[in-house]
Amino acid sequence: MSDHSGFKKPSLGGEHKLPHDWRERADDSPLAVIDRLIATTRDGDPTRFDLFRLRRQVEEHDLTLAEARTAIEKMDEVIKKVTAPANRIGTFLGLPKKELAHVAVGGHDYFTNVDPRIDVKDLKIGTRVLVNEAYVVVGDLGYDNAGPVGKITDVLKDGRLRVGQEHGAHSVIVHRSTDLIGKELKSGDEIRIDPAFRVAVELLTSSEKKDFYLEDVPELAWSSIGGQTDALNAIKDAIELPLIHGDLFERFKYAQPKGFLLHGPPGCGKTLIGKATAFNLTKKLREKTGQEMKECFMHVKGPEILNMWVGESERIVREIFATAREKRRQGFMPFLFIDEAESILGVRRASRYSNILSTLVPMFCSEMDGIESLHDVVIILASNRADLIDPAILRPGRIDRKIKVNRPDKDGAREIFSIYLNDDLPLAAPAQQLVDSAIKALFNHRDENRFLEVQLRSGRKDVLYRGDLLSGAIIESIVARAKEIAIKHSIDAHKEQAITEADLLHALDMEFSQNDIFPPTDIVEDWLMLIDHDPENVVKVSPIRPQTGARAKGVSAVV
Repeated sequence: MSDHSGFKKPSLGGEHKLPHDWRERADDSPLAVIDRLIATTRDGDPTRFDLFRLRRQVEEHDLTLAEARTAIEKMDEVIKKVTAPANRIGTFLGLPKKELAHVAVGGHDYFTNVDPRIDVKDLKIGTRVLVNEAYVVVGDLGYDNAGPVGKITDVLKDGRLRVGQEHGAHSVIVHRSTDLIGKELKSGDEIRIDPAFRVAVELLTSSEKKDFYLEDVPELAWSSIGGQTDALNAIKDAIELPLIHGDLFERFKYAQPKGFLLHGPPGCGKTLIGKATAFNLTKKLREKTGQEMKECFMHVKGPEILNMWVGESERIVREIFATAREKRRQGFMPFLFIDEAESILGVRRASRYSNILSTLVPMFCSEMDGIESLHDVVIILASNRADLIDPAILRPGRIDRKIKVNRPDKDGAREIFSIYLNDDLPLAAPAQQLVDSAIKALFNHRDENRFLEVQLRSGRKDVLYRGDLLSGAIIESIVARAKEIAIKHSIDAHKEQAITEADLLHALDMEFSQNDIFPPTDIVEDWLMLIDHDPENVVKVSPIRPQTGARAKGVSAVV
């Protein structure tokens, strides 16, 4: 009996009857069949030997087939990998709906599904994600550790950030990454952006880190500044009286000044007065309001602001004022001290930086107009040449007080000497006696003290002596040199030597002959910063140097 395929079915009758488990045996492996045949043969039967040999051959054949199958599977896997399309890398921008991701890939936005094996709660805005050929998110790569860097120029109300140039050129609006949401960011902070320029990923400039123009203010009482009684009285009246007698000033509707100009020769204490102002005004405010307040002294040097790139100097000015206001909101009392103010706020048509100053000065004016009073930000300008500062800066309402910081006279010099040269030092004579000797040597109008000859437009010639060019910095340097001389004498003598009058006078001579503060040439512009004459009236400046052996003979020469 056969079916249509020609296969002859076994008969179910007679001696051809199949065993009851023939269906299970039909699925046995060749080795199992051979094992059953071996079990049915007797020992010594030649067939048994043939079956054992057959079994070994079949076993080796199966092993070869298994190895070949494994090799083929590995090859198939490699072929699938090398022929499969590459996964794209995108930037995760959010979850508009549950399990629906918003990603940016290659400059295009997609709303795509997320692989169920990925927990959407672990996805962060700004991280990199793997996207397959169907644009399904199949992997989370975390934040990239590289990318473009930009500066924040504005923080929008909804938390987005404007990054780029201040005036809009090449600016972009970016979102915050998950890790930056809720962080306090401000203009001027540096951030790293994802390569797609969509998300701010990392804050590079910490808000807790001090900027380059911030300095700690030492405890400087007014009494620690010598030789500047008039300047100190003027600035104390301007900043302390409105705080102590606020009701009286309000009754007279007297507007508090918000800006000061300290002008005068270098080395006379303009920066020191600025720091003392910061310390003492903040102290008065603490006593007046009862609030914990700390001073914040922002020392900005003019040339640091100048930048050749268009708009960059203006951006720095805006950043400085923004930082000052931010410090005020944080509870500090900010003092903006701009040194060498004439270099950035000079008369616009008379500067070699006229193209920069034509926009920098108006920017500075607009920022100053946004300052309300001393309770907001205190602005202090310092300059050696106040005549070069643009009048728009110096008008009332911006810089309300112009305070001259003069060179110290005899009494002022004696006061400064007493600060640096006191009885706490090893002195060979009383401190006051040494100070009197130094003052006498400095202010004596003898030929050895002749230092500078100034020719005026009227034809008159003025001779300036050492005492006429004295400053607090020079006095400090003289005392330091005297200390060095005494230390060397102590080393040579193998015992401590005190500072003598001869040491102090020798240090004085060395200071005026070697001090780099004085220009080495007779260029008038260089000397105008050091003398108190009207620049319009000075025609020629000639330094006086003693000839060889002239000091012994009392003869000097003009070079």
